[in-house]
Amino acid sequence: MLRIAVPNKGSLSEAAGELLHEAGYRRRTDRELLVIDPAAGVELFYLRPRDIAVYVGSGRLDIGITGRDLLLDSRADAEEILPLGFGRSTFRFAGRPGTGSTLEDLKGRRIATSFPGLVQAHLDKAGVPADVVKLDGAVEISIQLGVADVIADVVETGSTLRQAGLELIGSPILESEAVVIKRRDAEPAAGSEQFLRRLQGVLVARKYVLMDYDIQAERLREAVDLTPGLESPTVSPLHSEGWVAVRAMVPREQTQRIMDDLWEIGARAILVTDIRACRL
Repeated sequence: MLRIAVPNKGSLSEAAGELLHEAGYRRRTDRELLVIDPAAGVELFYLRPRDIAVYVGSGRLDIGITGRDLLLDSRADAEEILPLGFGRSTFRFAGRPGTGSTLEDLKGRRIATSFPGLVQAHLDKAGVPADVVKLDGAVEISIQLGVADVIADVVETGSTLRQAGLELIGSPILESEAVVIKRRDAEPAAGSEQFLRRLQGVLVARKYVLMDYDIQAERLREAVDLTPGLESPTVSPLHSEGWVAVRAMVPREQTQRIMDDLWEIGARAILVTDIRACRL
């Protein structure tokens, strides 16, 4: 069986569980640490998100879902193979006004963070010597308490930093999101390609909807320009002479605009249906 590591708590856990369910895998119940799904040929191990890269990198588990930030911070022998599009976050440096405006200004500074491996690697790559101070959380207060001169942390709106009297320094350290990982340079485990296809099918389905509509045959070319589909739309003749029915996948975020444009050229009976999964 394919052995898969899944976050057991935190911001990634719920979204990862929903993705796996949509991909056809058994749901976790009662905080199970191991879910065996014989029909799908997988074993799901629910672990601390910070530990997942270590288990996968050691070869104990075949594949895992974790954050890009956690993967890089762990320095485990694992690599990203599929971005999943949820759990997005941005890592930035911040300090009191006047501390600096570029990465170079952090030379010799004390930098507090919950991701010391990630931050140290970023500083080393840039050739900036600094003292990285590891904290488990609430790093914003570390400057006020004299533990650090600068922090490196997740930034969403920046409101928490402003409340602490801090401002951003330099460019983002990392744009993170949930990712699928495997052991670096390892051959794909049996069943892993099917697992990835299932996840990709759900991710694509989330981005598209299925659109059906009727249009006069003489306006078909204009309609196809609006809804080209992936290869091409399906077109079927209707009982009413001179009319055809069209079906195509369209980007979800453009649905309302496309419906407006189709209506303007005479399309009627425009229907939109969610797609649960697909293979392209």
